[in-house]
Amino acid sequence: MLFVANEVGEGFYRIDQGLLKVSMLSRAGGERILAILGSGSMIGELSVLGGSPRSATVSAVRDSELSFVSRAHFETVAIEYPEIYKHLVTLLAQRLLSTNAMVAATSFLSLKGQVARALLDLAAAFGQDTGDGRILIRQKITQSEIAAMAGIARENVSRILNDWTRRKMVSRLAGYYCLEQGKALEREAGL
Repeated sequence: MLFVANEVGEGFYRIDQGLLKVSMLSRAGGERILAILGSGSMIGELSVLGGSPRSATVSAVRDSELSFVSRAHFETVAIEYPEIYKHLVTLLAQRLLSTNAMVAATSFLSLKGQVARALLDLAAAFGQDTGDGRILIRQKITQSEIAAMAGIARENVSRILNDWTRRKMVSRLAGYYCLEQGKALEREAGL
């Protein structure tokens, strides 16, 4: 666990290696994964910029190496290099657009559309084109994690993935998901 929601943030992190998940937990213990972030991503910058508590819980999905930037160090560097704020505004705008898309997906898409959206988001972040329109998601992701990303029950994800496997839209290779028919999944996701 890197940090939990509502904790005071004294700095932010850059992921040098590894994989982190950003999630929110319900009072009943349910988890909603907001993002899965890999190398090069920053995490925790909202509380540094806004002075507010952490907005989500962040934990490692696998062993990770991080660089920490304290609030005091950031403020010192930002005074000398104010253009850093332009980069952060761009990052925050991208995160806001992603959040808007997630809210729209859970509000307007079918269960299949929500699962398709989660897989396509993973493919955008971690996908490798292996040829013939096939995209291998180069991170091992569980059905429970896909369900937490899509905001639906794991049983529904299992049923949908089994159906898509039979229809050769999705496959599993050595524990990795492979999108066999990306265009069909895009249609399911309303893209």
